[in-house]
Amino acid sequence: MNTIANVLLILQTVASAGLIMVGSVVEGYGYGLSLGTDWPYRNDIFHLALRGDPEAWHRIIATTLGVNAVVLAILLRDVNAISGLILIGSTALLGMATLNVLAGKAPAFLHGFHGLLAYSTMFAYLAELLPGSPSVWQLMETTIPVHAFLFMVFLGGMVTGQRGYQRAIGAFVIPKTKGQWVFVVHGLGWALLVLTLAYYVGSYNGALVLALLQALIGFMLYQSVNASPSKPGIITVFHQSMAMLIFLALVFAWQIRIPFLG
Repeated sequence: MNTIANVLLILQTVASAGLIMVGSVVEGYGYGLSLGTDWPYRNDIFHLALRGDPEAWHRIIATTLGVNAVVLAILLRDVNAISGLILIGSTALLGMATLNVLAGKAPAFLHGFHGLLAYSTMFAYLAELLPGSPSVWQLMETTIPVHAFLFMVFLGGMVTGQRGYQRAIGAFVIPKTKGQWVFVVHGLGWALLVLTLAYYVGSYNGALVLALLQALIGFMLYQSVNASPSKPGIITVFHQSMAMLIFLALVFAWQIRIPFLG
């Protein structure tokens, strides 16, 4: 891999992670519809970005990723670079759908797919950086806990999509609304991830520890969403940060030496 391609690849990987994190800021502070449902641009987008609108930055970073993805596909011409380009394009197309989900005009599962594709995009470029540049699709097939993780990401996006832009999930013992049922299924997705990581604990005990900690942050986010549905705040960013760490712990098989975890 030549030096230019290597630098662009590192920037692409970091920016892919950054885009996901900026998205969590958008959600946490109620900027999801700050630019309306027009996609992708408005004439004042750079002005809004300079004023600190994270949704404007979200779209600018996404565009930069798209341009860089084309360059990398031309330079590298391998399965990961081409897959990354296709995944970025698919994620961008779902960007408009996500805005309509928040506006109550589209089904919640589209929001879930948006998050799923965002993590898959980052996975494609991470795979290219690994020794030997293994195919992202081969890695997805063989890294079994990633399946449960991506399923949980999809369900987490559905939780956000189902409650819309300003609706609380609500306190409950027995689910009564669609939003509460989706939240419960998301919890079951977390349980599936934990059980999968427990089964493969010898290889992924770092991810297991992080997944267990995520339950506490998830409960805190649930409380924040109910207290302030339109602006749940910084806990949204913490929740996404923990998800990002779990994902990286899976990709790089991080180990934490705790006797009872293997």
